[in-house]
Amino acid sequence: MLEIIKTVVFALLIALVLRTLLFQPFTIPSASMEPNLYEGDYIVVSKWSYGYSKFSSGLPVNLPLGDNRLFGGVPKRGDIVVFKLPRDDRTDYIKRVVGLPGDRIQVINNRLHLNGQPVDNREISREVVRDVFGPRDTVQLRETLPGGRSYIIQDFGPGNELDDTTIYEVPLGYYFMMGDNRDNSIDSRVDQTSGVGLVPDENLVGRAQIILFSWTPGASLLNPVSWFANLRPSRFFKPLN
Repeated sequence: MLEIIKTVVFALLIALVLRTLLFQPFTIPSASMEPNLYEGDYIVVSKWSYGYSKFSSGLPVNLPLGDNRLFGGVPKRGDIVVFKLPRDDRTDYIKRVVGLPGDRIQVINNRLHLNGQPVDNREISREVVRDVFGPRDTVQLRETLPGGRSYIIQDFGPGNELDDTTIYEVPLGYYFMMGDNRDNSIDSRVDQTSGVGLVPDENLVGRAQIILFSWTPGASLLNPVSWFANLRPSRFFKPLN
């Protein structure tokens, strides 16, 4: 019995170290990052990418690090990042970094503008997506940031609330986040009082690296049969761009 207890304790300690210093799992709860992340995707986030802050330990309490980061690194434009929602410092959000400190961000007629220049995006397909509003026509575009980072975004067409914005200036120590599902994402385009707002460096948890596995929202932990009926094997072990 003593050997069993020791084995369990050591296993828990190893898991705690891995979760605190290296990796942390997250489940995608919404459609805001489609078509790259879907509700029900189970992803792994690397902690070391941006260093460690009081919010990124994965422990049930925040570390007393103040505004500092240990072994700090900085995100690159285009990184998919998990962070703590600034207005409560508790809720985990996942978005893509599109604005770095010093950048000026604006959306004009559905198109992202960075420092006064439109970001290249090219239509690649048109599809019908079914969501809470029923089937809707969408456009998928390949957006390419300065520096060459490229990924697919999704748009429901003109006339939506966040298709045209004011200019946002990103101050030192903050980042501007957007969802890839541009018309179905509450992100930095929405003020912190009701949305995300600008995200401070200390709130970054880590960079999303890979989808481990995925199942559709119909799966239930209490019903093992549903696990297999709702699996999406094509998304297993898919690296994130």
